[in-house]
Amino acid sequence: MSRTRQGTVIRKYANRRLYDTGTSSYVTLQDLAAMVRANTDFVVIDARSDQEITHEVLTQIILEEETRGPHLLPVNFLRQLIRFYGDELQAMVPAFLEYSIGQFAREQGKMRGIAGEALGAPALSEKLGEQVRLNAESFERAVRAALPGEAPEEEASPAESRAADIDALRDELEAMRRRLDRLAPETK
Repeated sequence: MSRTRQGTVIRKYANRRLYDTGTSSYVTLQDLAAMVRANTDFVVIDARSDQEITHEVLTQIILEEETRGPHLLPVNFLRQLIRFYGDELQAMVPAFLEYSIGQFAREQGKMRGIAGEALGAPALSEKLGEQVRLNAESFERAVRAALPGEAPEEEASPAESRAADIDALRDELEAMRRRLDRLAPETK
């Protein structure tokens, strides 16, 4: 089995075919999506250039998932994300998104447990929808406050304003964590 520190090596050939060197078989993007869902690490290498292209292939999987069924990524989120490309805050976005989705993933088990025990699936959807709406509003407020020309009319320096925005985001994330903790009783 061909493996690296990052996991199984998938080679992408010019004909767009993907070859799993671990199983010695061709795979599809759907197979790679299943590997991601199963927490199987892999790295994708372009067979012609030997360059790692894992990011591009994962983005392609997301694009296919978005075109196939119910959309996970709202249009306003996509527009805001596009606005960050080339912006001076672009470097902050990956860390913020990674942290946010990590927090959500960590709380996911608690939320599912609550739904099964107390709320039922429809009520969980409502609670999650409300939480997503609150998170989106918080993120949008922080982004607007950090963008030039859209900051509040306070006379704070850009550095002070950004520091305050980051503190506000941390406070809102902590408040969200506390709300989720209240929803999910500790299980031992």
